[in-house]
Amino acid sequence: MPLPQDTRPPLAVRRARAAVGALFLTNGALYANLVPRLPEIKTALDLDNAAYGLAIAAFPTGAIVSGLGAGYMVRRFGSARVAVVGTVLTGLGTLAAGLSPSFALLVAALFLGGASDSITDVGQNTHGLRVQRRYGRSIINGFHAVWSIGAVLGGSMAAGAIALGLPLDVHLGISLGVFAIVALVALRFLLPGRDDDAADDAGSPPAARLRGPRLSVRTLAIVAALVLIGIGGALVEDAGSSWATLYLSTDLGAPVALAATAYVSLVGAQTVGRLLGDRLVDRFGQRTVACAGGVIIALGMGLALAWPTVPGTIAGFAAAGFGSATLIPAAMHEADELPGLRPGTGLTIVSWLLRLGFLLSPPLVGLVADSVGLRTGLLVVPIAGVLVVGLSGVLRRRAT
Repeated sequence: MPLPQDTRPPLAVRRARAAVGALFLTNGALYANLVPRLPEIKTALDLDNAAYGLAIAAFPTGAIVSGLGAGYMVRRFGSARVAVVGTVLTGLGTLAAGLSPSFALLVAALFLGGASDSITDVGQNTHGLRVQRRYGRSIINGFHAVWSIGAVLGGSMAAGAIALGLPLDVHLGISLGVFAIVALVALRFLLPGRDDDAADDAGSPPAARLRGPRLSVRTLAIVAALVLIGIGGALVEDAGSSWATLYLSTDLGAPVALAATAYVSLVGAQTVGRLLGDRLVDRFGQRTVACAGGVIIALGMGLALAWPTVPGTIAGFAAAGFGSATLIPAAMHEADELPGLRPGTGLTIVSWLLRLGFLLSPPLVGLVADSVGLRTGLLVVPIAGVLVVGLSGVLRRRAT
């Protein structure tokens, strides 16, 4: 009787998967270490709210400015080195922000951090999708789940540092040191060679390996649809981080501690959805999973806004988080596989335009909230769910 064959990928590919996961963890943790201490920086520099808001906007502005150059850097230097160097530079940016003695230097530091973060994002996703092609099945959602875990870890580290009374420079220096070492160690185990290596396509469906010589109108339309699907996920995430606590505490009268659980429920449910997402995508396909996610977002938040209660709204944000779990990874994955685009180009475009979504979403919701109320402004969440359902047809069916 023949022995069963080992169907696992080679050890080097499994190590590369762990290394990419380590990069996603560091990327989630680095900026999250800074966020809880931003009010402390605001006080130290004696900034008013307008100046503080302008300084915070420097991070996504840096990401947008550098984002379109990320694809070139990946092709020129390779996704592995770009992701690791970008991680170190992001950590240096966060440390510089904590050490900034003036408003101008704070803006410059956050701009550097955002620019580096955008390049890291493209590099680590490009390499993650490269490892996924070696696996021959979906693993990209798991990487994004690890990013969410890293964000929780970073925020917890900051909370612990504040509780222990660690000075800002010591805390952020420790964060930089720890995660820079993690990234540099990970570099040793990432895949060698170019990102368009034909060996990476061994486990991909044939359609994913076809790269046409010219960019067609159809490809441009698909890219636009993928961007909108990704922005749908971004709108859900921003609604939770920017508005959930405020809505529950002001409009629904919940205590602040309880109101904060709305965002926690969204992030927690999103993490669970990403941990389950790869198996669901392998079984049902990107299209079905995204369509079902859009339905969950629309119904969950739609019902919560139609009949507003504190428990119902917390549950609605959790449903939105779960439904949005695979949207951004799906948009990045599909864009990276489009024919007619050079390696990394589709991913770069989608990632860059997603940053615009994160930048423009808060003022858009804020304008609506000031005009007709925050409850109406949060209708952007169920609308995003409906948008995803309508556009999910551009995503791939279940791979055979």
